[in-house]
Amino acid sequence: MPASVQDNRSEHIAFIGGGNMASAIIGGLLRRGLAAHQIQVIEPFAEQRAKLAQQFQVEVSEAPGESLRRAALVVWAVKPQTFHEAARQSRAHTPSALHLSVAAGIRSDTIAGWLGTERVVRAMPNTPALIGQGITALYARTAATDADRLAVERVVQTTGEFLWLDQEAQLDAVTALSGSGPAYVFYFIEAMVQAGTAMGLSAGQAHQLAVGTFVGASALAKEATEPPDVLRARVTSKGGTTHAALMSMEQSGIQAHFIQAMQAARLRAGEMGDEFGA
Repeated sequence: MPASVQDNRSEHIAFIGGGNMASAIIGGLLRRGLAAHQIQVIEPFAEQRAKLAQQFQVEVSEAPGESLRRAALVVWAVKPQTFHEAARQSRAHTPSALHLSVAAGIRSDTIAGWLGTERVVRAMPNTPALIGQGITALYARTAATDADRLAVERVVQTTGEFLWLDQEAQLDAVTALSGSGPAYVFYFIEAMVQAGTAMGLSAGQAHQLAVGTFVGASALAKEATEPPDVLRARVTSKGGTTHAALMSMEQSGIQAHFIQAMQAARLRAGEMGDEFGA
């Protein structure tokens, strides 16, 4: 059994919200050896409560209550627009807990004010966490101790990689890059499949080739010591097919438009903090 969870056996973890990201983390914790009775979930929707209970055999409740006082760590996996009300209902039951938020946009000073504690860590995960292949950026308020950081790491490492940030403002950029990033990948896979079928491949063949290309290229980029521009140049012979495709993209301004799109996502992340964190 991995020491990272074994060392944490005596702790109880509560999740406020039981959607996809909470499910990904819960599944990872259970696979790493945490017992189901050490996890509880507050989830307002009956259908999702039933699903969680059946899938994980964890304790599920419709609303927060005294049982939340057992939690050493509370994971906030709620939508930004519902965070404030959920915090209002829960704060009396979590006076000594460490709080980990995976809600996009809501700043840590707002969360600290809503919950009445400075022991707050913000996280920006992404959906590959559902299969243990996620990447999560973390920011801790100064009141979070080294032990608090380690407790958070033990949780998020069950869903993939993680990295710590020194500045909370960087989380908006992370949201635009990796938080929203899987959608960009799916978008390009869609386009590749459409192009493949238009050129005579079956939908199944085009999908397999497109997904396999992204998986392989990503693995190569991860293992390589060279930057992406060097890897790209290596497969781009002047006058060849790859060169023709890249020149077409360049003439269409795809790279510039793509960067602009991520700036729009970063801007929206900041707006969400203002909109829902008031």
